[in-house]
Amino acid sequence: MSVNKVILIGYLGQDPELKYTSDAIPVCNLSLATSEIWKDQNGKQQTRTEWHKLVLWRRLAEIASQYLKKGSQIYVEGKIQSKEFEDSTNREIKRKVYEIIVNELRMLDRKSSNDGN
Repeated sequence: MSVNKVILIGYLGQDPELKYTSDAIPVCNLSLATSEIWKDQNGKQQTRTEWHKLVLWRRLAEIASQYLKKGSQIYVEGKIQSKEFEDSTNREIKRKVYEIIVNELRMLDRKSSNDGN
């Protein structure tokens, strides 16, 4: 048995980027920041931020592009997927990138008190 599941809560680092495949399937790319805060041995606060590349497909991609913006806080569930490609400057170098393929999205931002709801 094996499991490939990721759960993240973080903030978007840029506005969603919606594109369409040649078959007109919507795909949205997001950049999500998660931060870890701790105190070092000297009691000084330290922070480490990790950036995650998220990929959303079809209706979830359209929803994300319509309602999310840079700074939005979101909860996502999905799976890790890697892609290999050749370096653009040196074809002999192979690069690998890891993406989170999102299958569940929850928007965590509170509604503004001025929105009438």
